[in-house]
Amino acid sequence: MLSFTILSSLARFNRYSSSSHFFTHHSRLLSDSISTMTSSLVAPSISVQKLAFSSSDSLRNCSCFSGFKHGIRSFSYSPRNFDKSRVFMSVSVGSRAAVDDALFSDYKPSFAFLFPGQGAQAVGMGQEAQNVPAAANLYKKANDILGFDLLDVCISGPKEKLDSTVLSQPAIYVTSLAAVELLRARNGGQQIIDSVDVTCGLSLGEYTALAFAGAFSFEDGLKLVKLRGEAMQEAADAAKSAMVSIIGLDSDKVQQLCDAANEEVDEADKVQIANFLCPGNYAVSGGVKGVETVEAKAKSFKARMTVRLAVAGAFHTSFMEPAVSRLEAALAATEIRTPRIPVISNVDAQPHADPDTIKKILARQVTSPVQWETTVKTLLARGVKKSYELGPGKVIAGIVKRVDKKAEIENISA
Repeated sequence: MLSFTILSSLARFNRYSSSSHFFTHHSRLLSDSISTMTSSLVAPSISVQKLAFSSSDSLRNCSCFSGFKHGIRSFSYSPRNFDKSRVFMSVSVGSRAAVDDALFSDYKPSFAFLFPGQGAQAVGMGQEAQNVPAAANLYKKANDILGFDLLDVCISGPKEKLDSTVLSQPAIYVTSLAAVELLRARNGGQQIIDSVDVTCGLSLGEYTALAFAGAFSFEDGLKLVKLRGEAMQEAADAAKSAMVSIIGLDSDKVQQLCDAANEEVDEADKVQIANFLCPGNYAVSGGVKGVETVEAKAKSFKARMTVRLAVAGAFHTSFMEPAVSRLEAALAATEIRTPRIPVISNVDAQPHADPDTIKKILARQVTSPVQWETTVKTLLARGVKKSYELGPGKVIAGIVKRVDKKAEIENISA
């Protein structure tokens, strides 16, 4: 997870530095999914549906890939992204349809939506969203779910309150989806939304990306984010831990720095790389003593600087293990559908199509290092033309530019 201070550290480091088609589904993948089924199951039946789209069709009429049912309107398909007909294959096991998790593995991105994580919040966010009824309505829906006035916290703060894990996560989630509605209301905005064929988000932002892609409703996503923030805060309170950003070293050097620090601290204070953000910027998480040792040794490894992150604890490490069981239970009770477009996971930098796999990935996400650098590099290598950062702050844009200065990215705030 990023903290708000990452913005300033990125800016300072920049100064130092300057001195798939949607439904492609090969028979090999189908065969693999069948062969992995346990022998105790009855022989699966394979159904092939030919989905014909006319120019007036929308995804709300397609039962296998529905858009938002609540809060956000369904997204119309883009003629650029869909052939007149596609073939969608599913394997039925009993009454349950198993989706091949590798459905999106050969995605070829053109336009991407990127959503920020914790740390992007700032007092005053959400104010612009009140000028667009669909965006303003998201905050009203959020109030009913959260039990307090989220918009008031976003606009008025105070900063210390907004920065808390339990408040910043739902605030960023709602504000990021409000930014989608602001874009939709803009001249040509719907065409941009229709053109997006891949999405992802930094840590918390993965939930926003899944909501945008129709994997779950706005309301269900907010409930998950609320619980996630509470569970992570509780896990952080249970042990003394911290995060620090290491500026100016490559990932190998940061790992060597962590190894050196771990030689001097007890097991309870061990550290590890938690966020692979972009070249020259990696976040380390662990016990407080371990983090302090990293900070003390950083200059000897020729790091430009270290920035202690204003977060509750060692996110994306085993310190968050107490949060996993609560997340697993909440995810098990949540309806998750196959996303309508690829959503890249923070855990392995891959898109997943199977709802059960997505649930497992989200539960693992809080204890797994964020593979954001690999995600951005893969998007660029696969030919993405332009990306849009939707939500508060411009952290994502700064990271993308660190990976490739020529990358085209636009920020849509709310």
